[in-house]
Amino acid sequence: MNAFHAGEQTLQARVGVQAQLAQIGPRVMRDHMPDQHREFFGLLPLVVVGSVDAQGQPWASVLAGAPGFMHSPDPRHLHIRAQALPHDPLQDTLQEGSALGLLGIQPHTRRRNRMNGTAHLRDDGFMVEVGQSFGNCPKYIQAREPVWTPAAPAGRVAHQGAELDEASRELIRAADTFFIATAHPGAAVVREPSHGVDVSHRGGAPGFVKVEGERLTVPDFVGNQFFNTLGNVAVHPLAGLLFMDFERGDRLYLAARASVVWDGAELAAFEGAQRLLRLEVTHALRVQGGLPLRWGPAERSPHLAGMGHWPSR
Repeated sequence: MNAFHAGEQTLQARVGVQAQLAQIGPRVMRDHMPDQHREFFGLLPLVVVGSVDAQGQPWASVLAGAPGFMHSPDPRHLHIRAQALPHDPLQDTLQEGSALGLLGIQPHTRRRNRMNGTAHLRDDGFMVEVGQSFGNCPKYIQAREPVWTPAAPAGRVAHQGAELDEASRELIRAADTFFIATAHPGAAVVREPSHGVDVSHRGGAPGFVKVEGERLTVPDFVGNQFFNTLGNVAVHPLAGLLFMDFERGDRLYLAARASVVWDGAELAAFEGAQRLLRLEVTHALRVQGGLPLRWGPAERSPHLAGMGHWPSR
C-alpha cells in the first residue's frame, strides 16, 4: 500500500521525487507511534488539531493543558484529556468517528511530530486511533516556549464574518507562524490511512504572509517533499488556518479556498520560495483572549536567513 495518496504523488512527480519517496514512505509513515513520539506528546502543553466540518471544510484548532494531558496507552492510541476551547470550531467538528490530524510541536526545541487518525469520544476528552504517524524536520520553527496558564479568561468573539477585519489583517501581517489544516475528500470515511486530515506548521519572518483584501499569499519553502498539505489541496482545494497572537492570547480561525502558484513574477520576487500557496478567505473568526498559554520570547529559525521578503510597493 502506498503511503501517499494520488494528490501527494502528483506533486512529488512534478518535482522529481516520487520514486524516491515511494521507497522512503513506507519506512517513515507508520501505522503506530514509536515510543519516542508517544513520550513526546506527553511532554507538551498544547496540540494543534485539524478537523473537517459537515461541508468538508477543514479547520485548524488548538488544545491546551498541563503537560501530561496527552497520554499514549499503547502505540496505536493517544488519549487527549481536554475539551475544545470556547468558540473553537473543534466544538462542532469533534464527533465520534471524526477524522483528525494532529501536530505535536515543542517550539522552543523545534521538535514536531504529526499523526492522523480517528476520534473516539471519552468523558474526559477523546482517544485518537492512529492512521499514520511520522516525524517532521525542525525547519522554519520560531523557538518560543509555551507554558500552560490555566487562569486565562475564556475569551470573546471580536469578529466573525466572510471578510477579514483590519485587526485580523494586522495579526496576519505581524505573524511569523501559522498552522494549516487540509484534508483528502475521502477523509470523512477514513478507510485508507493516507486519506485523512492533516495539520501542519508554516513559519517565516514576520510579514511572510502577504495580505491583499481577503487574499493571502504564502511562500512555500523547501521541506520534506512529502507534500501532505499541497497534495491535499490538489484534490480538495480547501484549507483551514489558525493564527495565534502570542502576546495577547488571541486566536484567528480562517476558512479558505486554496491553490498553488508554480511560476510567474510574484514567485520570482520572493527569494527562497519554491512555489506560492494562495488562500482566498471565505470565513474569519477572531477570538480575543482566551488562549491558556503564556509564550516566551521568540528566536527566529536559522533556516530563514536565506529567505527573502515581499517587495515593498
